[in-house]
Amino acid sequence: MTADRPPLPPFTRETAIQKVRGAEDGWNSCDPERVSLAYTEDSRWRNRAEFPRGRAQIVEFLTRKWARELEYRLIKELWAFEGNRIAVRFAYEWRDDSRQWYRSYGNENWEFDEHGLMRARHASINDRPIAESERKFHWDRSGPRPADHPSLSDLGL
Repeated sequence: MTADRPPLPPFTRETAIQKVRGAEDGWNSCDPERVSLAYTEDSRWRNRAEFPRGRAQIVEFLTRKWARELEYRLIKELWAFEGNRIAVRFAYEWRDDSRQWYRSYGNENWEFDEHGLMRARHASINDRPIAESERKFHWDRSGPRPADHPSLSDLGL
């Protein structure tokens, strides 16, 4: 039996926003095992040129991602929702091992099962090199984005 992961579909605006913030907080943990639990056992992804299938491949993918994308900080924002689907836009900042900073922009389409687990994730992402002085995401890496930190819209992104 699968445990429920609220909020559950069909989503309201309020519950869709809760789901988006929960996903943001999870990804900001940079803990592949923790993040993978938000997805169905057979979840299907499209992330750039990779197509992970299932939790084991998701963990492998995220482990590689966060080994390369250092000091990762992500902000997600609800774009649209209906029934068991949510569309988000996001941006995240990170640096590589040569200390070059990037801001990555993207959109995701999510589909959830009846237990609130994501069964499909389609992501389109673009990276832009930035100077360290251009960074906009500043919070302690030991926790989620503070509630009073500006959103993507507040930052003009």
